[in-house]
Amino acid sequence: MEDRYHRQTILPGFGQKGQNTLGKAKVLVVGAGGLGVPVMTYLNAMGVGTLGIVDADVVSMSNLHRQVLYTEVMVDKPKVEMAKQQLLAQNTSTIVHVYNTYLNPGNALGIIQNYDVVVDATDNFPTRYLINDACVILKKPFVYGALHGFEGQVSVFNYKNGPTYRCLFPKMPKADEVPNCIEHGVLGILPGIIGNLQALEVIKVVCGLDGVLSGTLLLYDTLSQRMERMKFRLNSENLILRELQDSYDFDCEVVMESMEAIGIQNLLRDKKVSLLDVRTEQEFQRNHIKGAKNIPLDTLENRVGELARENPIYVICQSGIRSKRAVLMLQELFPDRKFINVAGGMNQLNTYANTY
Repeated sequence: MEDRYHRQTILPGFGQKGQNTLGKAKVLVVGAGGLGVPVMTYLNAMGVGTLGIVDADVVSMSNLHRQVLYTEVMVDKPKVEMAKQQLLAQNTSTIVHVYNTYLNPGNALGIIQNYDVVVDATDNFPTRYLINDACVILKKPFVYGALHGFEGQVSVFNYKNGPTYRCLFPKMPKADEVPNCIEHGVLGILPGIIGNLQALEVIKVVCGLDGVLSGTLLLYDTLSQRMERMKFRLNSENLILRELQDSYDFDCEVVMESMEAIGIQNLLRDKKVSLLDVRTEQEFQRNHIKGAKNIPLDTLENRVGELARENPIYVICQSGIRSKRAVLMLQELFPDRKFINVAGGMNQLNTYANTY
């Protein structure tokens, strides 16, 4: 075992002391996808003592071009279980805890309180604001990473009472302002680069190394291979948090009727429901509710003539983000009709039951 970390322990400025500190560290990774995979893989290889993994998704074929921890035989299996299997095969000394759920206001504080550092490896704004607020309340630092097209971002928030996520992004964006990798794509190697930069920040935070990206947003452009830094300051009001919000969702100026995804199950049992699924064809084929009509969001405006005549129409996607954008569009096109967003989407349904 001494040989395993020899190249690290002989490194000036890290040494055996750094290795011992790393071995006692507890790191929570929220999201076991493109960013989470390199974070988990390298922290595990380097000897972090305990890893926690939060995700309720399953491995899909479309994940494999960037989520290199998984293999083809793992498709349709829970990501957290497959990640744990691979990580323990890589390093049997690591303690790995898995949470086959999505982080929400009901479980965030209970999960995060057990860890020293939180890594945001998610792909949506609501969860980032939730992570931020929970970390502020519990006084935990968290390492942020985000992707958009050929670009990525990394920063560290709430480090030693430093700037928080809300200091950089004070206000939740509107649903129709948010791009996502499902619709706009991502170059397979980019999550690996950004995830490794996040893992490096975790090591710096845990071991007390210099240069932690607190108050600094690192911007990386893959095409030009350029990195830029943007400084931002602490707004001390953002440190005054005592409890989480009841809900974390997009700001929306339009009144929109919503229901929790779990509620759609009861409606389906009791009566016929007109359900529109706005995910991609590939997502729909992999897992969908029987009787749902699939019109991907990016084609919806040109295919509204295919909508059912029933009123209301329930609109669902994977997480509730695209369905909300679809409802906004449909309300504008058909102000006299009723469209209901299914909040939480298929993710929530998969969390509560694998009925469909």
